[in-house]
Amino acid sequence: MADAEVRPARPSDVAEIARIQRDTWRVAYAEILPPEVVEGLDNEGAWRAAVADDRVLVATEGGVVVGFCQAGPAPEPEVANADGSLPADAATTALVGTLLVEPRWGRRGHAGRLLAAAAHVLRNAGATRGIAWVPQADRASTSFYEHAGWLPDGTVRTLDAAGRPLREIRVSGGLSLLLEP
Repeated sequence: MADAEVRPARPSDVAEIARIQRDTWRVAYAEILPPEVVEGLDNEGAWRAAVADDRVLVATEGGVVVGFCQAGPAPEPEVANADGSLPADAATTALVGTLLVEPRWGRRGHAGRLLAAAAHVLRNAGATRGIAWVPQADRASTSFYEHAGWLPDGTVRTLDAAGRPLREIRVSGGLSLLLEP
């Protein structure tokens, strides 16, 4: 494998981040999301703002951007318990909003490096715990987070994906992640 690293995203990475999201969703979520949701995905403006806020890391291999992770403080609605109450650690809980590696670059450790690097940044910013929302039908992502020690915490939500319900589970875990050799 060529040199692999994780670095903060740059404005020049935005178009590639948006493309990776669109292409990855086409493959990974073909059975979960209606085609019009994926084809209508145009998030360059949102990614530009997230990159400007220093909330995006990119994984590279041989200088090519192969994946990315967007993470930061968790908004109250994202961290709230099922009954709407806030846990005691709500103020120090971080949200991994998106973590994607383009499928052709999968199984090379990029996702693990991204999550470990994000956890390091979040810990340094005062976060004590992380959460992420994963489509319940996405066994690959659920398994990835479980391997990192992030487990379902019992909170679920259902989103409207162009008229089709999309059930997501919330996973939660610590931020002391270490890469295995």
